[in-house]
Amino acid sequence: MESERIIIRLAIASDVMFADQIIHEMECSAIARGSGISKRSAASIIEKINDGKAVVAVTEQGEWVGFSYIETWDNEQFVSNSGLIVSPKHRNNGVASEIKDQIFQLSRNKYPSAKIFSITSGLAIMKMNTRLGFEPVTYAEVVHEARFWDGCKSCVNYNILESKNRCNCLCTAMLFNPQLN
Repeated sequence: MESERIIIRLAIASDVMFADQIIHEMECSAIARGSGISKRSAASIIEKINDGKAVVAVTEQGEWVGFSYIETWDNEQFVSNSGLIVSPKHRNNGVASEIKDQIFQLSRNKYPSAKIFSITSGLAIMKMNTRLGFEPVTYAEVVHEARFWDGCKSCVNYNILESKNRCNCLCTAMLFNPQLN
């Protein structure tokens, strides 16, 4: 059987039709892994798509395959690479890595001076980040904006984050500093 061609590109306005599917898969994936996740709303996904801050993967037939987005923090001093998710049907084929590469390039192109960070509990994401030049850092080295940390309230591990005064949790913070790379 011939494998489907997957297109990974900057999200466009018509991709908002995938928002519910994206947030559903994010939640299901977190539950299956037994890990925490900062829940996203369909409205927030739509906003990222409409603002040119998202990458989507689709088949040639228009089936949703994967997604990720960026967000700026602390007056654009930091950019987060967030919400990377791939449909279970298309996992283990390198799609996540290609999405990660494109979301990283989008971050660098839109905000070339910003430090790029990722907070994750997933080993695969940590490996992708390392390949791109991210290094593990303490939480003190990433965004300080309360709005970012408030997004963690929906995570099952939020009580750990709060009990540690937002200094650490079960996720690993990773940072790409363009001044050092």
